[in-house]
Amino acid sequence: MKTVLITGCSSGFGLATARHFLEQGWNVVATMREPVPDLLPASPRLRVLPLDVTDADSIARAVAAAGPIDVLVNNAGQGALGVLEGITMDRVRTLFETNTLGTIALTQAVLPQFRSRRAGVIVNVTSAVTLLPLPLLAVYSASKAAVNALTASLALELAQFDVRCHLVLPGRSPETRFGENARRHAEDAIPPAYAALADEVFARRARSDPVTHAADVVQAVWRAATDPSAPLRIAAGADAVALAGQG
Repeated sequence: MKTVLITGCSSGFGLATARHFLEQGWNVVATMREPVPDLLPASPRLRVLPLDVTDADSIARAVAAAGPIDVLVNNAGQGALGVLEGITMDRVRTLFETNTLGTIALTQAVLPQFRSRRAGVIVNVTSAVTLLPLPLLAVYSASKAAVNALTASLALELAQFDVRCHLVLPGRSPETRFGENARRHAEDAIPPAYAALADEVFARRARSDPVTHAADVVQAVWRAATDPSAPLRIAAGADAVALAGQG
């Protein structure tokens, strides 16, 4: 019976992915910054662990508690909307600490066991916004694009150990907290000079169709985890597939 460790399981894609792996008979280590055990159905195959990917000690404790795993899904992340001129450097650092450095740190912590066993899969969930330049997303896209580049190079490094790496690139989803979290910081991150552009972007987002559903991301992660022939990059959701075709 295989084991998957998934980050960011308190909501959205991470929660849906954890449920799916449980339904498929896997052992699931679902991690959250503040664990809420009853979010997932009770199962002897489920462990819910605290994990803050920006904290080295938290990473070490979670990896030790998880024990041997077969698949790592780096899903935890934060969103941000705003123009570069308006986003504070503190906010930039927070995004990169979570989206980029957190992914790197947790992957580093898991790699020794994958390498020694000559087996394992790393699935990094980034974003389809990295496929095509979009306004108000420069910093967020940069934090996710860095993980794209990391994953592509890491795949080459780890092929000799029979360890696979994949990227799942979701589009915009009404089923996650990205919009809620991103808009919370957006007002202060859009100076008056950029107001017209922001209004246009928000209007376009409100009427955009199609979108990505959690089920799209779940299936993409499942494919990456279980199909050795899966490509490095998997667009998840109709809008993500469309962006991939334009990129």
